[in-house]
Amino acid sequence: MMGARRRWVWRLAPLIGLVAALGVSAIADTAALPPALRAMVSLLELVVLMAVVFASVHHADVIAHRTGEPYGTLVLTVAVTVIEVALILSIMLAGEGRAGLARETVFSVIMVVCNGMVGLCLIVGGLRYGEQGFRVTGASAYLVVLMPLTVLTLILPTYTTSAAGPFYSPAQLGFVSAVTLVLYGVFLYVQTVRHRDYFLSDPGDTPAGDVPSGGPTSRQFWESVALLVVALVAVVLLAKHFAGSIEAFVAVVGAPVDAVGLLVALLVLLPETLAALRAAQNNELQKSLNLALGSSLATIGLTIPAVSILAMILKQPLELGVDTHDVVLLVLTFAVSLVTFGAGRTNILPGFVHLVIFATFVFLIFVP
Repeated sequence: MMGARRRWVWRLAPLIGLVAALGVSAIADTAALPPALRAMVSLLELVVLMAVVFASVHHADVIAHRTGEPYGTLVLTVAVTVIEVALILSIMLAGEGRAGLARETVFSVIMVVCNGMVGLCLIVGGLRYGEQGFRVTGASAYLVVLMPLTVLTLILPTYTTSAAGPFYSPAQLGFVSAVTLVLYGVFLYVQTVRHRDYFLSDPGDTPAGDVPSGGPTSRQFWESVALLVVALVAVVLLAKHFAGSIEAFVAVVGAPVDAVGLLVALLVLLPETLAALRAAQNNELQKSLNLALGSSLATIGLTIPAVSILAMILKQPLELGVDTHDVVLLVLTFAVSLVTFGAGRTNILPGFVHLVIFATFVFLIFVP
């Protein structure tokens, strides 16, 4: 009975989200509403948006079970990327515009994923199983692509001279977007075709393209495909109105503007984080790493080019270079990650180290 009710919730959430998005869009100017009613509308937007985000990830997960690994994690990361791009662009274009929001969100995603999500997964799995194993070749493939992409998109812009400040010139932005897509495309080829066994928990895992036993039926699969499309459309429509609400919330609580990027990252990654934690609890650390590191890689490999292209089309400035203390955190994160994923087995100790780095990142947002 509970399972049937849960399925109906996942079916209705995208439809309710689409109806709510169309309803809010019909209101010409929510600022003209009384303060109390405007606050209720903003709260409703947040609740509906979170429900639709969770529904999107659920239906992507159903599709993932049908397609098998590693295609399954690709479906999840693409769905999350669409949501992320919609939120970033909506907030960038809202009001006076936020040229640095893409940088803040991408940097926050890397910190949340590589330190927060990975740290929690290692602790949850380590407390239950002592040590957990994973494929070094898979983790190394993620890191060898993630590190240069991070440098090209978040560090190098500060040191170029064609444009003043932490900006790329249009030619540089186009080049970096192109090489980012090429690198991510090559990684996808390695992950799904050339060396797909690198990303499976063990040789007995379900090969890519095979349907796992006990997976969804064909009807459930196509139903999830349709509902995922509806959910993503609803997110895109809701994001436009959510942009003003999230900035108003940050202003009311007195948080710095950099917290907007962290809030967007947390909202987008929350469902995927829960899925990664469940996998770690079930002694599937490789799946947790696929979800976690795949999210950060897709954020740079897909989000940055998409935002860059749209920013050039809309003639919006795009600030990418991070501050010096953020560069230090990035270097520390990758140095610790190389040690964590260098042996093929891990425990709670590196998990706590990653969490300390994440806590430092959050602390420096409020106390820079």
